[in-house]
Amino acid sequence: MKSHSGSRYAKAGLLVFGVGLLIGLAALAFDVKSLERVASGLMALGIAGIPAGMVVDWWRATKVANTTPRRGKAPARLRARTARRPRKAAMPKR
Repeated sequence: MKSHSGSRYAKAGLLVFGVGLLIGLAALAFDVKSLERVASGLMALGIAGIPAGMVVDWWRATKVANTTPRRGKAPARLRARTARRPRKAAMPKR
């Protein structure tokens, strides 16, 4: 399944933060001390990952926007070099 919006990495940061938040809620509800550290780490990673993901998404979006589909160029026409006529002399000034 392809993501149609361009914010793939920012969404990943939000997802990591949300998972950490849910694990933190579960750790508080069931009073599991070891799970609290894991949840805190996931939330910190998600918070740090959101801006980084936004920068990467912006960079990818501008990179895609600046590239244009390139078509094959037509071969340059080679003209036979012909001898040019000399220029006509200018009219004398008064």
